[in-house]
Amino acid sequence: MKWFWFALAALVVAIDQYTKFLASTELAYLRPLEVTSWFNLMLAHNEGAAFSFLSDAGGWQRWFFTAIALAVGVVLAIWLWRLPKESVWMSCCLALILGGAIGNLIDRALLGHVVDFISVHYAGRYYFPAFNIADSAISVGAVMLIIDSFRPNKAVAG
Repeated sequence: MKWFWFALAALVVAIDQYTKFLASTELAYLRPLEVTSWFNLMLAHNEGAAFSFLSDAGGWQRWFFTAIALAVGVVLAIWLWRLPKESVWMSCCLALILGGAIGNLIDRALLGHVVDFISVHYAGRYYFPAFNIADSAISVGAVMLIIDSFRPNKAVAG
């Protein structure tokens, strides 16, 4: 069963890398392609972390964020491997986060930036920062972790 969760992480990486490839080959850089009134496809490169944090730091951040992502990926993989097979929810959380972390790690290590292409906005004025499939998987996994933190612990509850 453990391999299923690593396969899920690999699937996230594959979908992420494929969609980033499509975005990089089919979209013009920073030119939105309107899909709906609130959703655009737009190729962007993020040299920083979330919300472009440290994106203009001069280049050292590439290797800093690569090292952090690598360390986090190793910790997540070990954690996932050690979980009991009954921990389906937590395994899913970690697999999504691991897949997203690896997807963005690949970009950062090979390209020096993360490829983003999903752009959502309200009324064409209020834009959420562009993101990608890896970011989405990390976010869903993190929300699942938060939800899990509110679930009663069966070992403590009796």
